[in-house]
Formats: sequence, structure tokens, C-alpha cells
Amino acid sequence: MEPQEFGAYITRLIRGEDLSRLETVACFTDILLDRQSAMQQGAFLAALAAKGETTEEVAGAWQTIYEQDTVKVKIDTREPLVENSGTGMDAVKTFNISTAAALIAAADGIPIARHGSRAITSACGAVDILEAVGVNVECPPDVVKRSVEVAGIGIFNGNSRHTHPHALVRILKQLSFGTVLNLAASLANPAQPRVAVRGVHSLSLLRTTAQTMHEIGYSRALVVYGEAEYGCAGGIDEASTMGLSHICELWPDGSIKETVLDPRHMGIRPSRAADLAIERSKRREADRMLRLLMGQETRARTDIACLNAGLILYIAGHQPSIEAGYRRGLELVSTKRPINKLIDWVNVQK
Repeated sequence: MEPQEFGAYITRLIRGEDLSRLETVACFTDILLDRQSAMQQGAFLAALAAKGETTEEVAGAWQTIYEQDTVKVKIDTREPLVENSGTGMDAVKTFNISTAAALIAAADGIPIARHGSRAITSACGAVDILEAVGVNVECPPDVVKRSVEVAGIGIFNGNSRHTHPHALVRILKQLSFGTVLNLAASLANPAQPRVAVRGVHSLSLLRTTAQTMHEIGYSRALVVYGEAEYGCAGGIDEASTMGLSHICELWPDGSIKETVLDPRHMGIRPSRAADLAIERSKRREADRMLRLLMGQETRARTDIACLNAGLILYIAGHQPSIEAGYRRGLELVSTKRPINKLIDWVNVQK
């Protein structure tokens, strides 16, 4: 479209007007194909973020990324494929909880196809920590497919041209603030699992994300936002042991159940942000991840990893409740099965 027409969409967003899914696809097509100036593209993303994304807008952004810039992969598994990931951009910079949770859940036999990225505002994203412990994060998608089918877990690198070959990598490299791409791009998993745990960095995104996931084909999902410790601003894109967790549960008929999870009701001792903080050194962070998977980490780190594994175990149907999933996570860590799962992963995704 002409720059003036694209600029008119930016003006509408600045005025607080919503775009349709079709209009959003048109705008993001221009962004992915680099048809607008960098200033226009940035202004569009900033205006959309400031207004607040609707379900139609997130779905439109996802559709453009998935159809135009995502390699498609079909993975054969006995059980339904599951993914867990977060949007990033949260206020409290914790260690990579979702990676530990995925390995714990995979140790129970749940096939997991992750779609992660390198850190944008923190020191160590999912791709960074997995690279540090020996997973080849720069491999082509067919290697990830084999890893999920053989080892039971794999990750598609959202920052790699193997996964998104045309435009997304260019755009993400230039951004250092949260946009709709944090959510829409994370949903563009090449394997398109239909069961997921999705963390969001803002309470306002909770229901919108669940509705979007139903719109684009997910059948079961938990969307979660965790509070930081009492008195602290912001929260995390994970279930929290520092405060309450707000959850939207998506069911196959599209209905959404909203709940609030209090970790104290599970007997979990409240943790502090300092207990969960990421290490400055990736090597030290990797060492701590290995200790956690062997059952040798602090109770605070172990509890939050197992709580988030509990979400996966529940949504995948391995446990009847999140609490039962958390307790199963503790059992798995005590057996060292998660570290063996990582070893399997490293040996296949290489």
C-alpha cells in the first residue's frame, strides 16, 4: 500500500481505533515485506502496543507471520504435541523457568515442541540457556522434528532464518520494547501444537491471548500471568511462587475459565524475586539449570519450575489438577529423569 494509506492506519491506532483481522494482515504484510520505511513500521508497532491489541489484531499478525514467514513441520507423536513459552518483556527478570518446566514435563513422557527466542531485555532467553547447555539452537527444522520424535522435546529458534526465513528475524533484531510480535511471533510455531501453556507479560493480555489461541486453532491452553512479590510492581510471564497467578483456561468449545492460583494453598513457601533472579553469567546460569534438573537447586527455584511443569502436566492430561502436576514435578526432579531428558535432547538436536 502507499505510505499515506499505511500512515492512515497508524493514525487510527493513535486515536484508539481497532483494526480488523484483514486490515491487520494487510499492514503486517507491508511490514514483513519491508514495503514501508523503518520509521513507519516502528510507529505502527508502537501505536498498536499503546492502544492495546485486540484478538483480531493479534490473530492477524500471527496469520501473516505463520503464512508468509514460517517453515511448516509435521511431527508424529503418540500423544498430542504440547508447547510452553512466554512473551518475555516481563518486569521481574527471573531465570529461564519455562525451559526447566518443559524438561520436567517431558521427563513424564509429554512430547514438547517449543518455539523460543534469544533474550531481548533479560540476560538469558530460552535459546540462550539451551545453547549454553549444549542444544544446537541453529539447526534446521527437520532436526528439531527428529528431536521431538526421538527425544520427546525440541525447540525451534524464533531468531533463526531456518525457522522464519524472510523477515521476522530482521524486525526482531531492531526491537527492544514489547510489541504484538512478542505474542504473535511466539504463536507461530512451525509444528503448530494445539495444546499449550502460554505466559504473558501483562494482565491485560490474559483473556485476549486465550481468545486468540482459540481463533487460530488451539483446543486446550492455559494462559498465565504471575504476580511479583507483594509490594513490587509488575509480574512474570509464568506461574508465580512470589504472589498470585492469574490463569485463563481454554476449552475445546472455545469457553474460557478464569481462575486465580495461590501457591500457598499448595504448601509452597512464598519466594522473593532475589531467590529467582537470573545470574549475570550464562555459564553460571547453565550450571544452576543443570543442578535444578538433578534435584540439587534451592527450594525456591525448584518450586517455581515444578509449579510451571505442573501446568503442562495438567493441560496435557497427565495429572488431574495443577497441584497434582506440581507434586508430580517434585517427584520427577528427585529421580533425576529431567537431566537425563536433557542429555537425550542434546544427543539428538545437535
